[in-house]
Order: sequence, then structure tokens, then C-alpha cells
Amino acid sequence: MTVRAGGILMTSLIQVMIGLGILLMIINIVFYVRFERLTKERGGFESGRVLYFPILLLVLFLAGYIAVWLFGDPDLIIAGILLGGSIFVLAMLGLMQRITQKVRQNEELKAALTAAEQASEAKSVFLSNMSHDIRTPLNAIIGYTELAKRDDLTLEEAKESLGKINHSGRQLLLLINDVLEMRRIESGRSELNLTSLSLPRMMEDMHDLFAMQMEEKKITYTVRAEELADPYVLCDENRLHSILLNLIGNALKFTPEGGHVSVALQELKEIPAGEPAKHMYEIRVKDDGIGMTKEFAERVFDAFERERTSTVSKTQGTGLGMAITKSHVELMGGTIDLTSAPDEGTEFVVRLPLAECDQLCRKEQEEASAEALARLAGKKALLVEDMEINQEIMLQFLQVMGISAVVADNGEIAVKMVAEASAGQFDVILMDIQMPVMDGYEAARAIRSLPDPALSQIPIIAVSANVFEEDRRKAVEAGMDGSVGKPVDPRELGRVLTKVLISA
Repeated sequence: MTVRAGGILMTSLIQVMIGLGILLMIINIVFYVRFERLTKERGGFESGRVLYFPILLLVLFLAGYIAVWLFGDPDLIIAGILLGGSIFVLAMLGLMQRITQKVRQNEELKAALTAAEQASEAKSVFLSNMSHDIRTPLNAIIGYTELAKRDDLTLEEAKESLGKINHSGRQLLLLINDVLEMRRIESGRSELNLTSLSLPRMMEDMHDLFAMQMEEKKITYTVRAEELADPYVLCDENRLHSILLNLIGNALKFTPEGGHVSVALQELKEIPAGEPAKHMYEIRVKDDGIGMTKEFAERVFDAFERERTSTVSKTQGTGLGMAITKSHVELMGGTIDLTSAPDEGTEFVVRLPLAECDQLCRKEQEEASAEALARLAGKKALLVEDMEINQEIMLQFLQVMGISAVVADNGEIAVKMVAEASAGQFDVILMDIQMPVMDGYEAARAIRSLPDPALSQIPIIAVSANVFEEDRRKAVEAGMDGSVGKPVDPRELGRVLTKVLISA
């Protein structure tokens, strides 16, 4: 009886071990299938075929277990070997997964390191390009300034030097604006600032802005606006100007002497779906310059891209202009396309849905005429500015407009001068923002809180290098009536002064 009981116990133990082995093998197969799938998805092995052999062995192992369970007469040793083998396989699969994870982590670290090295290289190339591109207009500014100091300089030579200084300064400003704007785009802080705009007048400005440079390169330059049913629109004027400046500027840079550049604006009959209040406008900028390859045309709107040719490498640019242009167009709800081929030129086509301007904004545009500017003569201004050279420039701009001005060196002095002024002593206050003692926002709020309405309601215009939309909002929240960016464009200054002092 004792031997019989021992045999039954042994048989039961063997059956339990075989059963556990079968269960372990099923777990191993499921575990391995998942491991194989993840490894294939994440590229753990160069060839997926190497993964087929273990699963085949596991299936055969399971088949052996089942055969022994159903038909065999296993003893304790065979059952122990099979169970131990199953445990060993499970441990090996766990180890393989750990090794694969380590390999994958190493590959990810290697990829991250490669990406960091590429980013560092791109940054170095960008900084090198920026250094070159900034120094080029600076060299012209400094060089022509020195030439303008000559005692034997004729009036014609002086005008030419000043024109080139002005052009180089605008180039430098565009470079700086490109870098700042790209930073804002990447941070997701770009937003539209809708104002009234006369499209025909904008096209005239584009012609006047580039006419001299085109003439110097002997490029035939035409700008035309087809008859527009709605010439006055609401749009982000600064962004539309940026789009045109980049596109026309590129056409100028990449068109050789004797070439042709044309800019055309027309109003399309089609209206964007779901936007019945808007009209579709199309702008075409075409040149017969060096063109671009098909491969580069596909990347032209990527940031920091500049085609690697001997001609292009000699040309200024951050590689940001086209990326910014595309971002502006898309922010305005439009599209931009191009056709180009090497040595055949390039044509950019921009389509923008723009809202029609109402009678009020038409009036604002018409008020910015020469007659309206003439009505600024005799006005009196308080100029709040801490930099002496900026004071001199602004005083001369105002003098040309017939506006007399006195200066306050910071916000605190300005508040005191306004508080002590008599009614009508100042018609407008031109307020810098970043100043010592008291900044422009604080000064504006202090002026608006004065008890005498004749003083607290004097129009205040921000004149600041803080030119982004949130800066304009801060100025409005502080009680200001308008803003002009630095470097100050006298035409923009006149337009804002006209709007605040004449149109109001």
C-alpha cells in the first residue's frame, strides 16, 4: 500500500509538473509573439527572419509537452527537465527583452545625439550666415557715412551716399525682423492685427520702395493693380507688407542685370467657401532670374534653407524669409504656390481672402493724404524720449511736418510737465516705452489719472521698439491712442498723427 500510494503521488506530481510546463510554454509563446511584434515595429533586428526560429522551437516544445501528457509515460526526471527548460526559456525571453530595450535606448540616445549635433551645426551655419548678412549692410552704412564726411563731396554724391545708407539700414532691419518673427512663429504667438488698407496705395509703396534698387541693376520693374472692385480692405498691413517685401526682395536679389521683375495684383471672382464677407485677391511676383531646382523648390519654405549654388551663396539672407512668408500667408487664411526652373526664373502666386473695408476705414485711408498732413502744421507736441540721438531725429521729423515740440527725458518728467501745463499747451504726447525712472506705460497711466480732463485726455502715441501686437495692446491698456515702431518711418508717423489729431 505504501508503494502504491507513493506511485500515485509520484504520478500526480509528474502530471502537475507537465501541466505547469504546458502553461509556461503557452505563456512563453504569447510573451514571445508580443516581443517579436514590438521588436519588428521598433526595428530591434535588421532581419525579421531571425525571430521565426525561436517561435518554431517554442511550438515544438509545447507539442512535445502535450504528446507526453496524452500518450507518454514520463518519469520524474523527464518532467523535471521539461519544467526546468520551460523556466529557462521564460528567463531567456525576459533577458532578451531587457537586452532589446537597452539596444533601443542606445539607438534613441544615438539618434538624439545625431539630431543635437545637426541642430548645433545648423545653428553654427545660421549664426555664420547672420554674421555675414549683418556685417554687409553695416559695412555699407559705416563706409558711406565716412564717405559723406568728405569736404569735397558734391550734393549729388551726398544724396547717393544717403540713399545707400538708407537702403542698407532697411536691409539690416529686415534681417532683424526675420529673426524676431521666426522666434514668435515657433513659440505660437503670431496673431493678426487687422487695420484698414488701400491696396492701390500699398502697390505704389512697393514700387517706390524698390524702384531705385531695380534701376541700379538695370532691371525692368513693373507693379500694377488691376481694376479692383474693392480697393479698400481690412487686413494685417504689416504682414502683407512683409510678404511683398520678401517676395519682391528675393526677385531683386536673384535676377541678374538686364532682367525683368513684375508684380501684379488682381481681385478674383471666386469667394472662399463659408466666407461671404470676404473677397479673394491674387498677387503674382514673377522674375526671369536664376530660378531654382525642383528639389530646392520643395524645401524653399523651410526655415534656414538656402540653395547651395555659387550664385546664391554670394547673396544675403537668413534663410527665414520664405518660411515667414508662408506662415504669414497661412495665418491670413491664404495660400502660396510657386513655379520655377533653373535659369528660367520664378513666379510666386499668393491668394488671400480679405474683408471689404467699411466707410469709416475708407475715410481713415483718405485722411492720410497730403492735405491732411498739411493740417498738422502748428500742432504742439511733448516728446518723451531718453536717448539724445532719438530726440534729435524725432524733433527733425516733427519740424518737417510743422509741429513744434519740447522734450522730456523720462516718464516722470513728462507727467510733471503735463500736470503743470496749461490747457492747449500740448496737442499730442509722443511716448517712448523703455525709459529709466518711469517707463512709458506708467507715465501714460499717470497722465490719464490727472484730475483736469483738458490734460488727462491729451492724445498719447507710443513710439517704441516694442512693435509686436501684444506691445500695442499694452499701450492701449495703458491709455495710449496709437503707436509707431522704431526705427521711425516718417510716413507712418504722419499717418498716425493724422489719424489721432485730424481724423478724431
